[in-house]
Amino acid sequence: MGYSAATGWRVNLEYTYIDQDELRAGTRVTSAAAVVNLPSNPALGGGEIEKDTINRYLTLGVTYRPSSDWNLGLLVPYVSRDHTTYGVQPQPYTPSESAPDQISGAQVANLGDVKLIASYQGLLPTRNLGLQLGVKLPTGQYGTAVAFYNGPNAGTPLDASLQAGTGSTDLIVGAYYYQAVSQNFDAFIDGQLQSAVADKQDQPGNDFRPGNTATLSFGLRYEADPKWIPQLQINVSRRSADQGALADTTDTAGTVAYLSPGLTAQITHKLHLYAVLQVPVYSNLDGYQLFPHWTATAGLSYAL
Repeated sequence: MGYSAATGWRVNLEYTYIDQDELRAGTRVTSAAAVVNLPSNPALGGGEIEKDTINRYLTLGVTYRPSSDWNLGLLVPYVSRDHTTYGVQPQPYTPSESAPDQISGAQVANLGDVKLIASYQGLLPTRNLGLQLGVKLPTGQYGTAVAFYNGPNAGTPLDASLQAGTGSTDLIVGAYYYQAVSQNFDAFIDGQLQSAVADKQDQPGNDFRPGNTATLSFGLRYEADPKWIPQLQINVSRRSADQGALADTTDTAGTVAYLSPGLTAQITHKLHLYAVLQVPVYSNLDGYQLFPHWTATAGLSYAL
């Protein structure tokens, strides 16, 4: 949607779809045989062959700007996630280890972790430089709340990182800047860091702490016609490894970059429709991880 100094309330409803269906290691596609025969955690005597993770996020966003300097935002996500895996298979790999009868499935459907973010953009008279400070609260189900419902792993807990919430309270800091670069083009850049500062899962042998995440986005918007505003972004994200006995410490860190075309359409004076497609152009992942071929987001934004 871009940035604004207009006062008042705004409500967003956003849907994001992410299908992680490609097994990757480092910068390349990998195979089930590599996962088992060259495990990222040799102590397992094999490796977990993950099959697919489909993520759907429906997020309600409410923002209030009491003045052109301040903006207060609330983000409430609902998480729907389907995960399938062949489980941890012993060395050496054989095709039977990734046969259909080895698939275990789990489904998550619950409120996720709520975020509260305050932004201040009164540093410059032009109001185009902003600072952000926020918190993520442990409102989603976490730990061992959801278990596999079928397959060899039926009844065992789903990975802590795949639950609806992380059980952690995270601090969020960020900054953004936007500037007209010609009559019709605006440039923008936005950076954010999120780090856990408190954990509900902190018991020895039953602990989990999500990795820190740093994101950087920059791009251009074409604003010749206010009814149709296309934009092109580059989104870069760096995540450190999860920590704790419930964490997959060897297979959660990595750096990824996406090329993201998007479009905002003005439906009425107060209502906008927007959509963004993310296409990965680079990934360097620790261990073995599922990765999407593309992701998509669409939303409605209404100014009250």
